Amino acid sequence: MKLVTRSDLGWPASAAPAQTSTKGVKVHYEGTAVSVKLSTDHDACIAEWKAIRKSHLANKVENYSDVAYNYAACPHGYLLEGRGIGHRTGANGNQALNQAHYAIVGLVGSSGLTEPTDAMLSAIRDGIELLRENGAGPEIKGHRDGYATACPGGPLYAWVQKGAPRPGSGSTPPPPASATTYTVKKGDTLSSIATAHKATVAALVKLNALNDPNKLSVGQKLKLPGKAAAPAAQQLEPFPGAGFFHGGRHSPIISAMGRRLVAEGCGKYSTGPGPNWTNADKASYAAYQRKLGYSGSAADGIPGKASWDKLRVPKS
Repeated sequence: MKLVTRSDLGWPASAAPAQTSTKGVKVHYEGTAVSVKLSTDHDACIAEWKAIRKSHLANKVENYSDVAYNYAACPHGYLLEGRGIGHRTGANGNQALNQAHYAIVGLVGSSGLTEPTDAMLSAIRDGIELLRENGAGPEIKGHRDGYATACPGGPLYAWVQKGAPRPGSGSTPPPPASATTYTVKKGDTLSSIATAHKATVAALVKLNALNDPNKLSVGQKLKLPGKAAAPAAQQLEPFPGAGFFHGGRHSPIISAMGRRLVAEGCGKYSTGPGPNWTNADKASYAAYQRKLGYSGSAADGIPGKASWDKLRVPKS
């Protein structure tokens, strides 16, 4: 999980009302035009998120106490903290609906940037799992479920209706990594070609930009989906030794560790996590050790190899 905290954004603690549990999480989009610049410039994503909060705080009619959402997700796979854990949302339509579900917004809109990337979907999923570890129930819904709105837009809502699967998890087919071609012969139909090559008609239509899938010409060359590339193995930080976690250590490894502890529901941070080893890191790791069943001196907050390997800290 790539988490950008309120502290990273320069924001104070959220003034939103506390709420420790909900039925689940609702997914949103911006509902306005979103610049395609966000897809290539992560700084633009941060600026967009800050602008959303600024506009919400300036809305005297709705009287927001903070940005309306618990989290946002950007096209680069970052989860951006809004109200965060344990705060009632202001985004689901009215007081009763706000109390029923936490809220995550994907930084896509009704025009411009409209399609969520796989990285964005993974970040939304990170947020759902983080909220589930901290009081959210199992429901995953779109804003339009229970409220008259187009939110979260067609692409995001279609994903929600599938159960919000993590891309590459096997619940949805990964994109083809390469393609071969097939020359149309007399009597061929798109359906027969798809069946023969273990593809789908929809995939062939999309890959070949076909306006009418029922009109094929003998001799026409069609691209065929290739085998999907195997997902890259996650690169993990090897255990740096217990001595690493003493005496004011400053390292991105500590930031990565802290984000994993938050994901495990063991974060004891008021700000951060950051690259400096602090008492909050020690308290968070001790909570994780207790979660694993350790006690006494074995849960002193200093990482050991066995617990570190189970934590699976990604390389920063």
